[in-house]
Amino acid sequence: MELAFSILLVITSLLLILLVLMHKGKGGGLSDMFGGGVSSSLGGSSVAERNLDRLTVALGLLWAAAIVALGLLRAG
Repeated sequence: MELAFSILLVITSLLLILLVLMHKGKGGGLSDMFGGGVSSSLGGSSVAERNLDRLTVALGLLWAAAIVALGLLRAG
């Protein structure tokens, strides 16, 4: 059982890295201070971005649950 949660943790970790890298930058960095963020979209986030956000949050919750489950298995 511990092996299954360890594999789940590795897979969700890699997928989380991929999903976070797919997100569009929100700005506020050093380049925005010098005019790099002039081309910001005023229409808000698209459906694809909202779905990506939801998927990232769901995967993050699964990742956290795998960590808690591993901790409980190793403590007991």
